[in-house]
Amino acid sequence: MSEKIKVHVADDHMILIEGIMAMLNTDKGIEVVGYSLTGKGVMHWFESNQADILVLDINMPELDGIDVLKRFHKKKQHQKIIMLSSYDDVNLVKELTSFGADGFISKASAGAHILKAIYAVHANKPYFSDDVKEGLFNLAIGQVVRDGSRPPSKLVSLTDREMEVLKLVAQEFSTQEIANQLVLSVNTVETYRKKLLKKLNVRNAVGLAMYAVRHRII
Repeated sequence: MSEKIKVHVADDHMILIEGIMAMLNTDKGIEVVGYSLTGKGVMHWFESNQADILVLDINMPELDGIDVLKRFHKKKQHQKIIMLSSYDDVNLVKELTSFGADGFISKASAGAHILKAIYAVHANKPYFSDDVKEGLFNLAIGQVVRDGSRPPSKLVSLTDREMEVLKLVAQEFSTQEIANQLVLSVNTVETYRKKLLKKLNVRNAVGLAMYAVRHRII
C-alpha cells in the first residue's frame, strides 16, 4: 500500500479547519498530520515537523499566509503549498505563485476542489479552482489584447522537446503521464522540468503553466 499524503491545515477559524479535516479524513490516501491557527504557528510547527502539503489560508493572525509563503521562499525551504482564500484577485494569485505557491483555491469552492488539489500538487501538477483559473485566463487574454500580437514578455528559446514537456506540464499532466506520452523515462522528464524551471526563471509547475498561458503556448 502506498504511503499516505501528509497534510497540514492552517486557518484562523477552527470551524473551517475542522470542516477541511473532516473532508480530508474521508479519503484513505490522505492523513492530516497537524493544524495551525496562526502564521507563526505554521512556522513553529514546520521547524520540527514535516508535511507533504500545506493548505494555507491567506488571512491569518500574527503572520498572514503571504508572509508565511515568503518566509518559506526566503529560507529556500521547498514546501508544496495550496493557498486558500476568500479573495479572487488574480493579480494576488500571480504574486503568490511567484513566491512558490503550487495551487490556489477559493474558499467558496474548497469543498469541490480540495481533494483534487492535494492529489494534483502532490504529483507536481499546478492546481487552480475553476473560478481562479477563469480569472487567470481572462487576465492573460486581456494582457494579449492590450499588448497587441506580442506576448507580455520576451519568449525564451526552447528546444522542441522542452516545448513538448512545457505544454504537457501546463495541461496538468503528471511526470509519469508525460513520460508515458513522450516515451521517455521519468528521470529524463524530471531533468527537462528542472531545465525549464531554470530557463524560464520560475519556481514550480504553476510558474511553468502561467508562462505557457502568458505566451499562448497552450
